[in-house]
Amino acid sequence: MPGEHRVRDFMTTPALSIPVDSSLLEAVLLLRRSGIRHLPVVDGERLVGIFTERDMLRFSPSLLMKISPDEYNAIFETTPLEKVMTRDPVRVTPETPMRVAAALLQEKKIGCLPVVEGDRLVGIITVTDMLVALLQLLSPVPLARTP
Repeated sequence: MPGEHRVRDFMTTPALSIPVDSSLLEAVLLLRRSGIRHLPVVDGERLVGIFTERDMLRFSPSLLMKISPDEYNAIFETTPLEKVMTRDPVRVTPETPMRVAAALLQEKKIGCLPVVEGDRLVGIITVTDMLVALLQLLSPVPLARTP
């Protein structure tokens, strides 16, 4: 469709990412420090997975468990990210129409789509980016994009 909005128009680039050989602790700390919820996992520049806040909650030991603080911390320090990440996540390209990306997010009930060229991570599009796009399209005055 002529004039159709593409992922490249609204994606976050570059996407903050983490190496596949990182630990669960490193991934959790990066999520917390950066204030993001979705972290692409890469081997070099090649997308190999995604780690999200939801994954963090699913794989974190419960504080109600009868383990010591040292044991709790050791789980984060010794668990390889590769063991808890989602492998082969749904992805799009910069040229994917926004309506297709939005449909994928809705159908798969996911919060983000890594953006790739080939296997190389070039960005990420999130539900928040989709809301920015919606606001821009509905607003009579162009809105400034906030980082």
